[in-house]
Amino acid sequence: MKETFFLHPIAAHFSNGLIPVAVLYLMLTLPEGDQFFEHTVEHLIIVVLFAIPVSFFSGIHDWTANYKRAKTPIFMKKIRLSIVLFVLVLSTVAIRLSVPEVMYHNDWLHWVYIVLLFATLPVVTLLGHYGGKLAGAAKMAAARRKK
Repeated sequence: MKETFFLHPIAAHFSNGLIPVAVLYLMLTLPEGDQFFEHTVEHLIIVVLFAIPVSFFSGIHDWTANYKRAKTPIFMKKIRLSIVLFVLVLSTVAIRLSVPEVMYHNDWLHWVYIVLLFATLPVVTLLGHYGGKLAGAAKMAAARRKK
């Protein structure tokens, strides 16, 4: 199992899968302010906050081991996007934990919180896109070696 266990794809899919669910629950919260949906958002983004460093550092490890830290545009984009994602999620968690009732006030912080959470969606989409390009290229290279 050790030869087929790859931490980075697992960690990346974990956090990248939870973010759209958190945004979905946020959208379910907006019309009526349902506190149960809103608490789910809080829990999901806290889990994501702890999962992002695992994904980031396992990605750095794989990049070092498999690509010898080649500074190609795709890797540089993934590193920058990962940092942006961490800052966005850290900001949303900080707002939510410091102002627990942020979703029940219609002030500027309420909207900042919502925008920050929605801003995570294109970031995880791009991270997945670039990861898919890397995985696809690796599969194609392996197929060429077999021929």
